[in-house]
Amino acid sequence: MKTDISRFMRISLSALLMLLAVSVSAQDKPRKDHSVKPDVYFLNEGDVANSLYLLPPPPEGGSILFLYDKERYDWGKLQRNTPRGDQAAADANVEANGVPEAFSEAFGIEINEDNTPEILKLVIGMREDAGDLATRDAKNHYMRTRPFAFFGEETCNPKQQAELSTNGSYPSGHTAIGWATALVLAELNPDRQNEILKRGYDMGESRVICGYHFQSDVDAARLVASGVVARLHADPGFQSQLKRAKDEMARLQKQGKVKKSELKF
Repeated sequence: MKTDISRFMRISLSALLMLLAVSVSAQDKPRKDHSVKPDVYFLNEGDVANSLYLLPPPPEGGSILFLYDKERYDWGKLQRNTPRGDQAAADANVEANGVPEAFSEAFGIEINEDNTPEILKLVIGMREDAGDLATRDAKNHYMRTRPFAFFGEETCNPKQQAELSTNGSYPSGHTAIGWATALVLAELNPDRQNEILKRGYDMGESRVICGYHFQSDVDAARLVASGVVARLHADPGFQSQLKRAKDEMARLQKQGKVKKSELKF
């Protein structure tokens, strides 16, 4: 009985020290949310669902799930000298601010400051809600090694490898940005939802093809991205900008400036 109590106290003390360490670490880091960067965040820290709580741990080496990650990594390498690999390489070179433009063809009109200023402001404004806040807790906790570093191989763009190695692989921030953007753009233009959602899905798979992320990183990112989009819809600032974007979209469609979907099912 004394042994059990002693063990419980050691575990409790260890958990308390871990919480204190996390708290101190969080205080040491500069704040990154709407309060300091309102141009790329609608939300503040603590507004979004906690990805560390929401997601399971990344697959352990040797597990069935990790073997699937390895199979998908090998699949990705086989795509690199194909047209799909060319698309993945192009996606790898899209900066975060360029994501809206990357959706233009799927969306049916060029998304830029001249054509769609309100739509552009909407998707740029939620960029880091998805890419950072939605993924931050799990990414910082697990600090998972990226596949190109794990296997000691090159990616689609070796110039990015040094920078990417400084942060965790799970979940994928770029995938979260792409999928959240797709969800919101599909809401604005449901006529082209198939093209838009397919483009968002492919942006995540491009991270696997290039070796930047494991498949499980990408799958997890889509989950937290969906969660943050749901949370954004409860935010007054996002709601206000979403209405302006919808009004803009209605005007553009009335003027015949948005290409209609040609997909027939």
